[in-house]
Amino acid sequence: MNITNAKAPAQLEVKKHLYGVICSLVAISCLLLSSQKVNALAIEPFPYELSPQAQLSQPPLTQEQLTQEQLTQERLTQEGRTQELLENEREIELPEALVIESEAPDANKALAGVYGSISSVGSDTLATLISLWAEAFKSDYPQVKFQIQASGSATAPQALSQGTATIGPMSRALTASEISRFTQKYGYPPTTFIVAVDAIAIYVEKNNPLQQLHLTEVDALFSATRFCGAERHLDTWNDLGVTKFGTNREVLLYGRNSASGTYDLFKQQGLCEGDYKPRVNELPGSASVVLSIASSVGGLGYAAMGYDDDNVKALPIGVNGPADQVQYIAPTTDNITSGAYPFSRYLYIVVNKAPNEPLPILERAFLQFILSDEGQAMVSENGYYPINQELKVSQLQKLVN
Repeated sequence: MNITNAKAPAQLEVKKHLYGVICSLVAISCLLLSSQKVNALAIEPFPYELSPQAQLSQPPLTQEQLTQEQLTQERLTQEGRTQELLENEREIELPEALVIESEAPDANKALAGVYGSISSVGSDTLATLISLWAEAFKSDYPQVKFQIQASGSATAPQALSQGTATIGPMSRALTASEISRFTQKYGYPPTTFIVAVDAIAIYVEKNNPLQQLHLTEVDALFSATRFCGAERHLDTWNDLGVTKFGTNREVLLYGRNSASGTYDLFKQQGLCEGDYKPRVNELPGSASVVLSIASSVGGLGYAAMGYDDDNVKALPIGVNGPADQVQYIAPTTDNITSGAYPFSRYLYIVVNKAPNEPLPILERAFLQFILSDEGQAMVSENGYYPINQELKVSQLQKLVN
């Protein structure tokens, strides 16, 4: 038997066995590598939910794990909403510059409660201002109606007492008898508001050479009684040292009628409560007085300062100062508002207001406008003088107290 041929099958079997072993080792190595990759992937969280079958195979969660999982879900939900809001906000385009537009007032709201009619009876001096205030007020409250009668300050308390007026403009203070009559009817006195400052001026025609007058000369010209101390009457221009009109040219005197507050105040301050001369021409309005002086030859008269124009001139008035030194004071703004000018005065609006009760809303709104910056600016624009801030505050408080 050939020994070489006998060993060949045996060697073949050994080779086959070794080959199988090697293949097995290779397979095991591949399995080990695959297992490591799977474990590495398992470290990262799954981006999807487990299938129902996989969920059934998971061990039950503890209460602490359930709470933690719920908090995590809420946090993720909130982060998602925040992210959505941020994405929406990025879509809003802001303007380069912020433009602020004033919103038009609500007309119905602005006009609530302010309607009806205001009847004004009283001062001629205040007639122009009352008319201007009324027109400006109606631009804000067009449904309000005004009836204005300028027949003199004396008619104001009478109309208020009779209930035929809602406001009573006056160019002088109420007298004791006027307050008494009103109080007897209503059980309380009328309420007075200071709304402007005015002055009475002594006017001559603009080309008249007369430059000034002393208070005693004013009394001697207009008064029959001369209570201010004049030694004699002054009746002609020659008595005043003016020769332009001849030696016997009588001074033509003009003034207001007896229903006027200007008439009463001039009687008090210029005539020392004396009586007027019968020849003083009494006119129904200050405008008429100024026009008559400007168009006459040798005319002189008194009227409200607010009616001054280019055809007349207002004379400085002389008063006795310390040691009887005479000081002539011109009717300028500073002199009038400070009280240095002798014929300065307040202008008033009188109303029927029960004590401790606010004025009715219509009258209250109108007086608030009069006392406002706009209303007082109109005072300055029309030849009168506004009241100061301290006085304005006190008048506004009277509207509601």
